[in-house]
Amino acid sequence: MSDLLQLIVSALSLGATYALVALGFVLVLNATNAVNFAQGELVVAGGFLAIALAPLLPVPGIVLLPLVAVATGAIGLLLSAVAYFPLRRRPPTAVFVSTIAFGIILQNSVLRLAGPEPGGAPPLLADGAVEVGEAVVGRQSLAVVAAAAILVLLVHILIERTQLGRRLRATAQDPEIARALGVPVVPLIAVSFALGAALAGAAGLLVANQFFISPGDGANFMLKAYIAVVVGGWGRIGGAVLGGLLIALFESFVAAAVSQLAAEVLLYVALLAILAFRPTGLLGETAGRRA
Repeated sequence: MSDLLQLIVSALSLGATYALVALGFVLVLNATNAVNFAQGELVVAGGFLAIALAPLLPVPGIVLLPLVAVATGAIGLLLSAVAYFPLRRRPPTAVFVSTIAFGIILQNSVLRLAGPEPGGAPPLLADGAVEVGEAVVGRQSLAVVAAAAILVLLVHILIERTQLGRRLRATAQDPEIARALGVPVVPLIAVSFALGAALAGAAGLLVANQFFISPGDGANFMLKAYIAVVVGGWGRIGGAVLGGLLIALFESFVAAAVSQLAAEVLLYVALLAILAFRPTGLLGETAGRRA
């Protein structure tokens, strides 16, 4: 029972980071109807930014979290300025290629500045464990789950309960009508990029806190975010979070029962099954066109 609880908490902490990456992915997707293929590299940038800040600011990771989110949010604004807005009137493939190019530039910048070796971010809170009945669960895993849950809740409140959120939803649903009603569509699209990048950067700090992160990990995070969105429902914010959690739980339990290689293989088998029997995802789709 103790081992099972530890496995569940570890899986949830990994799933929480996947959920943040997928959530940021969906925010940009809904605002632009285009896929930001640099999302995974923004996760890596956030992780290595936390690693770089740690010796300069010897504070717990929870204090670094907002700094990393703001910094990667600024990178998201830069991404929108150079890789989306100049090409938004072009075919969607132009934006796909431009975000891939931006991601490659970001990956090589991290590689040049930090080197090829994996690194780890400082712990969110003090090290130690918490006793839950007969089980002992690491505080860091619980802190990662709690931090991610708070970020998801804040995004939900922003989208559903604020004027900015209503404008973001209007822009996502129909930008032309939103523009006709006086909604500043272009700045709001930029905000979507910034918010999506901030969530990716926060996920990078969280995953670097639990596991080592390498400059080449961006493609894996991007792929997991894409799968999470497909599983949860294309364009569904709640579906992205659900998909990220389900992927991590599936990977963790299969890896513990069989092997990591089997977990990777069976994940894609499960994805093919979902696409065959539930092509709109578990919660259905909201976007009118797949990218």
